[in-house]
Amino acid sequence: MKFKTDENLPDELASDLAASGHDCETVAQESLTGAPDDHLLTAAHREGRVLLTLDKGIANVQVYPPESFSGIVLFRPDSMGRGAVMTFVRRYLSEVLQLELKGRLVVVTGRGVRVR
Repeated sequence: MKFKTDENLPDELASDLAASGHDCETVAQESLTGAPDDHLLTAAHREGRVLLTLDKGIANVQVYPPESFSGIVLFRPDSMGRGAVMTFVRRYLSEVLQLELKGRLVVVTGRGVRVR
């Protein structure tokens, strides 16, 4: 699977995905740091990548209809420190990777994984 990690996620996530055989690029690698959400989603879609993010604004289905993109995964951990975020993401990542992500919004919270 192909992924793009948003700037608000630790770089370790890209490394974890690559170690698992996935193709993952970071927003920073593509000089998109600070770019508007629509630019990130358009770039990810153009490259056939699922965008992984902590940015809840991207989950607005009226503004960013999931079916128009290659997939969006929104992680919503209870704690936002770097270590806490990586622990949270690693806890749910295998479950997320088993899903069909194309054209879907996946929201991951401490209560579980929701697909829209």
